[in-house]
Amino acid sequence: MKITRPKSLTEIAVAELRMRIIDGRLQLGEALSENAIAAELGISKTPVREALLQLKLEKLVDVLPQRGTYVFRMAPGEVAKISELREILETSAVATAIARNHEALVERLSAVLEDMRAAFERDDNAAYRVLDGEFHQAMIELAGNPYLSDAYAQVGFRTQALRARLSDEEGLNRISFQDHREMLRLIKARELASLQALIRAHINQTRQMYLDLLERGAGAELGERVG
Repeated sequence: MKITRPKSLTEIAVAELRMRIIDGRLQLGEALSENAIAAELGISKTPVREALLQLKLEKLVDVLPQRGTYVFRMAPGEVAKISELREILETSAVATAIARNHEALVERLSAVLEDMRAAFERDDNAAYRVLDGEFHQAMIELAGNPYLSDAYAQVGFRTQALRARLSDEEGLNRISFQDHREMLRLIKARELASLQALIRAHINQTRQMYLDLLERGAGAELGERVG
């Protein structure tokens, strides 16, 4: 029997801080104190420092020389660029995943979609957003290209964090669930052109939601840079 290696303190700190950023407990642009985090988690500063460096690589924190470490911020131009990169990566990845791992892709996405349905029906918006991210991540992973996964890691967690700042209105999740259900149907049928068009539309709709929030003066919620 293979023994599972226990997670290091750094891995635990990374997972905890990442989730706090993604689910909104840490606000975009919020200052992060190594001392405060270490005290709260009951660990030394060294694994916290290492965790923040990992989160910097994931683009979830910004380290500003002589100023400190902060949760990442987003301006409208950055939202548009991330959406553009998502379109390129996800439409390419899903084509490769269908060609290489169609059966595994259908199985994985079917399971995630069922969990999304359950979360939606019990109005668990936090769980729904995490599962939404898992759905898209599965398409990337099952393409079977680690370089593609590395590229997506630059935007995947940021996308989840931004998604958490959107409205929790039931109607938005209903549209989202319908989109993902249709994506799975198209994947099963190998209807690639229609699938890629839907993914582009889905990403563009999400991008517009972010931009609308900023235009309505919700820059603080998305951590828009000012000055």
